Amino acid sequence: MCNHVGHRRAPSIYCILPPHMLKEIAKNGTPAQRSVAIDTLATDHSFRQIRSVQSVLLAPKRGSAVAPVPAVPSAHRTIYTANQTETLPGTLVRSEGNPKSSDISVDEAYDGLGSTFEFYLEIFHRNSIDDAGMPLIGSVHYGQQYDNAFWNSQQMVFGDGDGTLFNRFTIALEVIGHELTHGVTEHAAGLLYSGQPGALNESVSDVFGSLIKQYTLKQTADKADWLIGAGLLASGVKGVALRSMKEPGTAYDDPVLGKDPQPAEMSQYVNTAQDNHGVHINSGIPNRAFCLAALDIGGHAWDKAGRVWYETLNDSHLKPNTNFKSFATLTVSNANRLYGSGSAEAKAVGTAWKTVGVL
Repeated sequence: MCNHVGHRRAPSIYCILPPHMLKEIAKNGTPAQRSVAIDTLATDHSFRQIRSVQSVLLAPKRGSAVAPVPAVPSAHRTIYTANQTETLPGTLVRSEGNPKSSDISVDEAYDGLGSTFEFYLEIFHRNSIDDAGMPLIGSVHYGQQYDNAFWNSQQMVFGDGDGTLFNRFTIALEVIGHELTHGVTEHAAGLLYSGQPGALNESVSDVFGSLIKQYTLKQTADKADWLIGAGLLASGVKGVALRSMKEPGTAYDDPVLGKDPQPAEMSQYVNTAQDNHGVHINSGIPNRAFCLAALDIGGHAWDKAGRVWYETLNDSHLKPNTNFKSFATLTVSNANRLYGSGSAEAKAVGTAWKTVGVL
């Protein structure tokens, strides 16, 4: 599959926990919870500020040797521990092929990176994030009770959570798949991280994060939970996950976290300057469209609906500033191309977008 090298944007920070949720905690939580939320927000902001500088310093020098791509694609994973500091990558604790450690976070990160690599290779014949054998790096135990996980264009980083609102951020496979898929989108399409293109960026990560979990569990679309961050909310929190692709706006309703703000259709689209103009909020609309299409088509969601979305992500007509309607039109076009004009699959995709009010 041809990647849009020319579309690739400057490296960014993509966090699984949206700022609006952290701001709710900073407003409604206990003093300890508020302190953790404020620290997490500050850390996320600082990382975004220094990222552009790091990308220049760490970029390969012109004329420098480039490691050859292995003839047979294979995962190359390294897991580090930051030891509750904010220094990356930290201390190496597990490399590719090493046995399990005594640290569940290390092993969950290792397995999650492996499941993501396997999914993209087996289903889409994609050789890692960049389709060129990119090594997969993860750092666990980042910061003090850090309530987030993120992809920084070079590696995955996982916080331990505060234990009262959030569990360890390695606990949900779809979160790992979500974050690594931001890397795929960077290399394939370079969707701008703001407004509707940014919400599509987030939605694509949710789609493939969910598919990675479904593929690992060998679930059909009707058996999947369609949740992002299942198991991440600590005991006592009123909610089931960070987001629901099947029913956006229903994932949580908690005195501290607030209520899930995701809309399920365009009539509920949220116009806001926060969260890069609502990238984590309005992603609920394309999320639901994919879920509806996958359920309508039936079977394993990665086989047909997932293929349509992946082909669209790599479509030369997909531009960095693509909006919902343009993306939806491309998915219908690709479904017609893949499965035949007027096919049941193409009709399912078109109907899904019409149901959420995009087409």
